[in-house]
Amino acid sequence: MRKYKNLLFYVITIAGFSGIIYFIIRKGAGLEEGKVTDFIPQLNASTWQQFRETYNHNLTNPLAILLLQIITIILTARLFGFLCKKIRQPSVIGEIFAGIVLGPSFLGAYFPEFSHLLFPSQSLGNLQFLSQIGLILFMFVVGMELDLNLLRNKAKDAVVVSHASIIFPFTLGIALAYYIYQSFAPANVTFIAFALFMGIAMSITAFPVLARIVQERGLSKTKLGSIVITCAAADDITAWCLLAAVIAIVKAGSVISALFTILMAIAYVIVMLKVIQPFLRRIGEKYSSKETISKPVVAIFFITLLGSSYLTEVIGIHALFGAFMAGVIMPSRIHFRSIFIEKVEDVSLVLLLPLFFVFTGLRTQIGLLNDWHLWKVCGAIVCVAVIGKFAGGSLAAKYVGQSWKDSLSIGALMNTRGLMELVVLNIGYDLGVLSPSIFAMMVIMALVTTSMTGPSLDIINKIFPAKKTAEAKAKIKPYNILIAFRVSRKGVSLLKLAHYFVRGSMQNSRITALHLSPSTELNMYNQEEYEKENFEPVNQEAERLQIPVTTLFKPSSQIEHDITQTANLAQVDLLLIGAGSSVFEGSLLGKILGLTTRIINPERLLDTITGKEKLFETTAFDETVKHIMRNATVPVGIFLDKGLQELRQVNVYLSSPKDAFLIDQARQLLYKKDVSIHIADPENLSSQQNSNGLQKKISALKEQGADLLSLDGALKIQHTNTELLLISTDGWKKAIETEADWLTNAPSVLILKHA
Repeated sequence: MRKYKNLLFYVITIAGFSGIIYFIIRKGAGLEEGKVTDFIPQLNASTWQQFRETYNHNLTNPLAILLLQIITIILTARLFGFLCKKIRQPSVIGEIFAGIVLGPSFLGAYFPEFSHLLFPSQSLGNLQFLSQIGLILFMFVVGMELDLNLLRNKAKDAVVVSHASIIFPFTLGIALAYYIYQSFAPANVTFIAFALFMGIAMSITAFPVLARIVQERGLSKTKLGSIVITCAAADDITAWCLLAAVIAIVKAGSVISALFTILMAIAYVIVMLKVIQPFLRRIGEKYSSKETISKPVVAIFFITLLGSSYLTEVIGIHALFGAFMAGVIMPSRIHFRSIFIEKVEDVSLVLLLPLFFVFTGLRTQIGLLNDWHLWKVCGAIVCVAVIGKFAGGSLAAKYVGQSWKDSLSIGALMNTRGLMELVVLNIGYDLGVLSPSIFAMMVIMALVTTSMTGPSLDIINKIFPAKKTAEAKAKIKPYNILIAFRVSRKGVSLLKLAHYFVRGSMQNSRITALHLSPSTELNMYNQEEYEKENFEPVNQEAERLQIPVTTLFKPSSQIEHDITQTANLAQVDLLLIGAGSSVFEGSLLGKILGLTTRIINPERLLDTITGKEKLFETTAFDETVKHIMRNATVPVGIFLDKGLQELRQVNVYLSSPKDAFLIDQARQLLYKKDVSIHIADPENLSSQQNSNGLQKKISALKEQGADLLSLDGALKIQHTNTELLLISTDGWKKAIETEADWLTNAPSVLILKHA
């Protein structure tokens, strides 16, 4: 009765107020007399023509164009970034290349009408301002990621190496400028301005990209990683101070006239370090957790960022230096910087920074290099950049006592330029110091030097192979289990299960817990915190169970690939992972979204085309699990935990003769007289001749503990927290497809894929 009352009230309310509105509008129309005399309709065309003109007007609206540009840029940048990760290149290479593809070098050359529609000349101003905001936020993060304490502790060696890796290429850049100034410098640009910018452009190291490479290659906690991060940090600070001085000289026209700007810049730095930094430090000490950092506190730090950027722009040394300086003086507490980096990084890296790459691409006209002589000059620029940075860093590192392998690795890493190079080049372009042709050559140099970092490190590692230690050899022991998890509670659950597999052979077994975090979510400040946070519950559980566990933590850009590679290289006896699930599992929308992810994900699209995956298939497993199962060469177990406490009964479900391997895994779970095994054989496979040795395996199991074994056609489930069901991946898929009755009452399940 109540629902009818509600419906009646709703109808009366809507109808009543609609009537009042209609009455007021009718009465109001009478007020137009003498007020509206020369009303001219904006559109005298037909209704369809009105719709078309309105649609075209909305389509070319500046906001609509900007939103379309952002959508296109983000999708293209993510696609090219993904492809670069697949060939083990930093995603920034793909994002830079995406900018070039969307610029006049490709889109403008081959699809000029579409390029003009997407990037009309009048819209580029909005794109530039947004990209500059993204750069300011990014430079703020770069400044915060610099650990000044690390610099103080290892300043001696770091300063020698970093300054050598600056002065070598800086000198070579000025020497190169001497030979190309006449032909390539823009009109009315002095030699000193051109030469200084060529020198500083050759000297830049991309600290953020270098830090990501160090993380992803597992070098963060090594001596090499520590040294190269320190060198890159010292390099960044020195290079940006030099750049500020160079900008001041370029704007003033000479060193003497730039002296006032440089003095103002020095005064600004002193105020930031001696006045603003102590104030911010006190705030950071008081508010150092997510719970205590309120919006007013966040506002103080963002005002500091924007105010610092404004001051440096007004002084004449560019707003980006102010953003960088604001990041450097942030409170040095690890938790505080980690929180702020997380707040800013996603917006700057995912949303705004790709705009800068495309804006750079719109300026890069590779078509200008239409002569063999121009390509020779471009090659000379690349050679000077590589020789200066690689040789300078390597020789200096060797001089301060590093091995040849570490010295060459430092040189290769310091040669990484990435995004920071583009920032310098755009500043030079905006100041009119770099011509379009030189700008295009320098962008190519940035791409080449960054993309060669990974292959260079691989070659160095092949020339100087790592010595195999006893510890490395000891990693491969029977019975080896690798548990891989993303969430701590799942890690604890997997550890409990792994314990049941090894408790009968503890001395000959080894459990390794692997946690991979997306490298895009980590920086040098929050990596240790992430590692401790994720492994603490696992270590506590291992202590409770009294079992030794080896922990492995690594930032990764390809988590599924790295999990399977770790398991395959170690040749573990079992890889245990948790089961994920789709929000839309089993629904029509889920199948549509499954098709959509194939279009967005090139790897899945290729697997679909080549027949590895069906176009529409039952969503028994999520994408991560399917990727791991496809590429693992070791047995894989997917664990669905329903509160398994103390294992007492193991149910083995046989769905085909290929499931004989389940018997071997069940045998590993037998412990004293505590565990009973029930084998469900509904197809009576064990009595068939072509049963892949099922009869022999069952007989061997009976000999090991005959009184603990029962064999039946049906699956006997008591649904208690002491039961575990072993089933193959094919058996699980079949059960899902046929909607087997026992699924609703299934206990904890371990779905196993054979090696």
